[in-house]
Amino acid sequence: MAKVTRDDVARLAGTSTAVVSYVINNGPRPVAASTRERVLAAIKELGYRPDRVAQAMASQRTDLIGLIVPDARQPFFAEMAHAVEQAAAERGKMVLVGNSDYLDEREVHYLRAFLGMRVSGLILISQGPSEHAAAEIDAWDARVVLLHRRPDAIDDVAVVLDDIGGAEQITRHLLVDHGHAYVACLGGVDSTPESGDPVTDHVTGWRRAMAQAGLSTEGRLFKAPYNRYDAYRIALGLLSGPDRPPALVCATDDQAIGVLRAARELRIDVPGELAVAGFDDVKEAALTDPPLTTVGSDREAMARAAVDLAIDDPEQGPGDRLRQFPVALRIRRSCGCGPAA
Repeated sequence: MAKVTRDDVARLAGTSTAVVSYVINNGPRPVAASTRERVLAAIKELGYRPDRVAQAMASQRTDLIGLIVPDARQPFFAEMAHAVEQAAAERGKMVLVGNSDYLDEREVHYLRAFLGMRVSGLILISQGPSEHAAAEIDAWDARVVLLHRRPDAIDDVAVVLDDIGGAEQITRHLLVDHGHAYVACLGGVDSTPESGDPVTDHVTGWRRAMAQAGLSTEGRLFKAPYNRYDAYRIALGLLSGPDRPPALVCATDDQAIGVLRAARELRIDVPGELAVAGFDDVKEAALTDPPLTTVGSDREAMARAAVDLAIDDPEQGPGDRLRQFPVALRIRRSCGCGPAA
């Protein structure tokens, strides 16, 4: 069977090949609604499939969006990647995902690969300080949308959360609403303060809430990798010691899930003997035993904002370079409350 061409579509629709191109590419010139319907009907009848490679060569851009994440195995990044994919599909784009594995060289590798593919947009969930990534972006003269984290080294537009405010809210909930003598914090492995690091911001929010309550944080901050497996191992030691805290706020839900497993293994009642809270509101948080109290956000809205910014490249003033989304407490039983109303 002969390959169906754009000329075939134009003949059946009674239009020029240029008009067929405008319909397929949504521009650059407008097409009357009736004409568009004829072209789309002809495409469907003939089974025409556009040559995306040829289109990319002509426009110097593909229908692809590059997304770089630290580790797509972690629930938060997996759910964020899915939200980005859904938002991109709404704009007629496909997503390529690369995992940096929290390594500078991997992050730079995917930056080079995706920019070399002439993606329509590039979204970066940075793995760290990203000085090497910043140099790579400057070398390509590329515009990148930062999602979730805004490192000081990269001065591109960012879509982030109110991480400090969210951590303050959850810590105050444990202190004020539940009357705990103090709240300990399970943060990240790197204790060096760095602007734009969500986990560091979670620790900052916890410190602020503790200070507002007149409580010391000395000896009450513990370090763990962001995943549940290492958090479980560290929690076994922390919770079996003589100075077990009455309440523990974790920088990520995945850490909190590891803590809940350790508490169950040690026969520690949650929330009767230990209140636990997380941050991120991954879908699994509602299914833990007990269900996890956490801090949530509108990930779908964040993903749509990141995709729109990556594709549209609007004119922006200095105040438009940071899009900060609000957070909200997701109250469940792990803190001592009943199910959310």
